[in-house]
Amino acid sequence: MAEATLDGFAAALLSPPPRVAPAGVVNPLGGPAEKRFGVYRNNVAVGLKGALGDIFPVTRDLVGERFFGAMAHEYIEGNPPHSPVLAQYGHGFADFVASFQPARDLPYLADVARLERAWLDAYHARDAAPLDHQGLAGIDGDALMAMALSPHPAARLLEFESAAVTIFKRIKAGAGLKGVDPASPERALVTRPFYEVAVQAIDAADFTFLAAIMNGETLARAAETALATNDDFDLAAGFALLLRSGAIAEEETRC
Repeated sequence: MAEATLDGFAAALLSPPPRVAPAGVVNPLGGPAEKRFGVYRNNVAVGLKGALGDIFPVTRDLVGERFFGAMAHEYIEGNPPHSPVLAQYGHGFADFVASFQPARDLPYLADVARLERAWLDAYHARDAAPLDHQGLAGIDGDALMAMALSPHPAARLLEFESAAVTIFKRIKAGAGLKGVDPASPERALVTRPFYEVAVQAIDAADFTFLAAIMNGETLARAAETALATNDDFDLAAGFALLLRSGAIAEEETRC
């Protein structure tokens, strides 16, 4: 097929059912080709819906298969994949969910989808050894505070206006949401120091501290920034969180 024909074919796969088959598509047995093309088109849609369901299983479980299927269908029509790797699909899905009118009564749903996308991105991030106490052996206090630490490739920080972390964990564990205030803001640290992705809620001061470090600030400057927003910030506890969570990469630590 010529390039223009291929573009039309690709567009037709994710558009409403065409009255005629795209240019260049023929029935080898003669006659109309719409029915044969329709089977192929349906297979593509089913595959993309399945991919979205696999990427956002908690989001799907929160609203049910039928609602999620309708939401996924509308997203697919306006957002064709740009990579043959299905795990890369759906980077804009959370923003779509936030604007999806039938989900307007579930303001936390888009946040949960953002957390799920971050989980998958962390899962597929490149490997790196996490920094531990041994990697800092022999460094005195002043030199340590002057260091800038590089984030682990899998580390992600997210800030939500909803209880997305609690909801994510409760649904993954098979528990209900009884007693959960979905409107309670939460912050998430997503890490994968070795083989398993970990998601944890962190407080505002630790979030500010980690965000500053991930933006290239020294430990001293990151601590100052955290203290400026929260007088109760505990540097020792914040630093322990860095090491315990695997949020920092050993081989990329820089002075």
